[in-house]
Amino acid sequence: MAVGDEVEAGQSLLVVEAMKMEHVISAPHAGTVTELDVTPGTTVAMDQILAAVSATGPGSRRDEVVG
Repeated sequence: MAVGDEVEAGQSLLVVEAMKMEHVISAPHAGTVTELDVTPGTTVAMDQILAAVSATGPGSRRDEVVG
């Protein structure tokens, strides 16, 4: 996934590994990825915003995906 990519609701954005388990982070709604704040192999902080998806169309909103 990259900034600018179009995504569908529920589409996988990224995978986070924690305690030898993989957690799939999914898009909360259809829209455009506006932010990605992750680098493979790095540790993420509690409550760090990992990605943001802006909805397309009327009444659009921006949702952040927190790790």
